[in-house]
Amino acid sequence: MKILILPGDGIGPEITHATLDVLAVLDKKLSLRLDIDVRDIGLATLKSEGTTLPPAVMKRIPEVDGVILGPVSHYEYPSRQQGGINQSAELRVVFDLYANIRPSRSRPGVSVLPKPMDVIIVRENTEGFYSDRNMHAGSGEFMPDENMALSVRKITARASSRVARAAFEIARGRRKKVTAVHKANVLKLSDGLFLREVRKVAQEYPDVELEELIVDATAALLIRSPERFDVIVTTNMFGDILSDEAAELSGSLGLAGSINAGDEICVAQAQHGSAPDIAGRNIANPTSLILSAGMLLDWRGRRDGHQSLIAAGEQIAAAIDRVLESPRTRTRDIGGTLSTTEYTAAVCAAISEL
Repeated sequence: MKILILPGDGIGPEITHATLDVLAVLDKKLSLRLDIDVRDIGLATLKSEGTTLPPAVMKRIPEVDGVILGPVSHYEYPSRQQGGINQSAELRVVFDLYANIRPSRSRPGVSVLPKPMDVIIVRENTEGFYSDRNMHAGSGEFMPDENMALSVRKITARASSRVARAAFEIARGRRKKVTAVHKANVLKLSDGLFLREVRKVAQEYPDVELEELIVDATAALLIRSPERFDVIVTTNMFGDILSDEAAELSGSLGLAGSINAGDEICVAQAQHGSAPDIAGRNIANPTSLILSAGMLLDWRGRRDGHQSLIAAGEQIAAAIDRVLESPRTRTRDIGGTLSTTEYTAAVCAAISEL
């Protein structure tokens, strides 16, 4: 399996190095024959090449079997005209990575929830309130005058239908329930269109229950009754906010794995940001990117029928669970004392023992 590694900015290189250490252990144990290609992006290439996303990187992506994207500091980037490209958004749009899949699961001693949670949020990734993804030419956000700003929200039947199908496929292999989250009581046309397409897809999955829930109630029920949710499907911004909420309820954004999947290409990405304030201090929690890498292996394994890749993904998840059981083997952001490298060593040891 060929994997392109894009370390990113801030803590990105540190947690990417940790992820590569974990992959190396799995490669040796399961004979995965991983072929790793590391390329710089972000502030490093802005300085050296005048862009945060070099054309050579974009050309390389379709040639590999998966991508691991570290956190990026896009808030610090200049305008696009000056070379500042948001890599996360660019990859999602250019390679049509329409499904952002974000699991969140409570663990004893880590989660703040009194009730168990095991939910996967499937977020539409290519349109919606994120206006930079909505236009063929120009920006979806603009100012007619200095005191007025407008933003375009786009919802299409095609995008809604395919992200709904991704959610139902996942739910069919779990507890067979999909919750479609919306704001159709206010956004009657756009969220009405989204719900129309979800309902159409639901007819193809009679074995899966469809529930419809307003986003406000969903945000509250994730706290009050998290056990009621199996798979949530929703539009772009709602999914971004709800998945961050779910991750924090599970214990930390640093525990949340995430992949951006299309029909042919998948990008693993930590759910959190680049945390430049702690960069270089060896205290970052690498769990999110490690879990995301495991999801990538699982995605490729299921897509191509490679059981060893599926097993690798399962072993990453199991090793993380084992390490997080004790405060002695947690990073300091979740009540432990371990550094990034010490925690990574503990995860690698747990994989070896499985």
